[in-house]
Amino acid sequence: MSSVLNITDDNFETEVLKSEIPVLVDFWAEWCGPCKVLGPIVDDVAPEFDGKVKFTKLDIDANPATAPKYGIRGIPTIMVFKSGELAATSVGVLTKSELTNFLNENL
Repeated sequence: MSSVLNITDDNFETEVLKSEIPVLVDFWAEWCGPCKVLGPIVDDVAPEFDGKVKFTKLDIDANPATAPKYGIRGIPTIMVFKSGELAATSVGVLTKSELTNFLNENL
């Protein structure tokens, strides 16, 4: 079972902006090849941060309202939110160690 939550435009505020702990949002789309590479890496890293970071994915095609609010022009884009504020952004595929380092540096 994946510990990554699929979120929508409708629950973005509740799940991300009002979260008690930092939230990683993976902005992706079904047609995006690099997104399909990054997805399993995010799934793999999520258990290591259990209780410290909430891992979420947002399909930008099914949820067109949120991505433009954050200026997303390329996917995959990973954003980390803390206390309702955008804390860090990474665009493109990351290796498992790069993603782990990115999270450790931005928590």
